Amino acid sequence: MAYLDVSPMITSLRTAPEDFEIAEGWLRHIPSRHDFKFDPDGNVHLRAQCDCSHLAIQAAQERELATAYHRWEAHYWRPLLINKEFASHFRRSPLRQFLIDVTAWLHRRLMQHPHAHAPRTRMTALHPAE
Repeated sequence: MAYLDVSPMITSLRTAPEDFEIAEGWLRHIPSRHDFKFDPDGNVHLRAQCDCSHLAIQAAQERELATAYHRWEAHYWRPLLINKEFASHFRRSPLRQFLIDVTAWLHRRLMQHPHAHAPRTRMTALHPAE
C-alpha cells in the first residue's frame, strides 16, 4: 500500500512555524491550505483540495507528526496567543484614546494662552526714591 510521506510537514512545523495556524480545531498549513485534525489517540485526519488526502499516513509517521504538532502548539502557537492576549490588555479603545488626545490638546492650549478671566496686571515702571 502507498502512504503519504509527511516528513516535509514535520520539518516545516519545526523550521517554519509561522506557516501554520489553528482554525476551527484544525491545524492549517496556510500556503497549501491542507488541514490536519489530531484526535486524542494520535490519529491524524487530513483535508485537502488535492489528491493528498487519498493516501493514508503510515502509523510511525503519524505518531511523529502528532508529536511535532504538540511541540509546535506548546512552543509556538500557545505562546503566540498568550502574547497577543497580553498585548491586548494594554491597548486603548479608540474612544478612550480620542478623549485622552483631546484632553491633552486642551491642556496645552490652556497653558499657552492667558485666561480671559484672569486679572491683567499693569506693568508700571519703577523709579528710584530720591
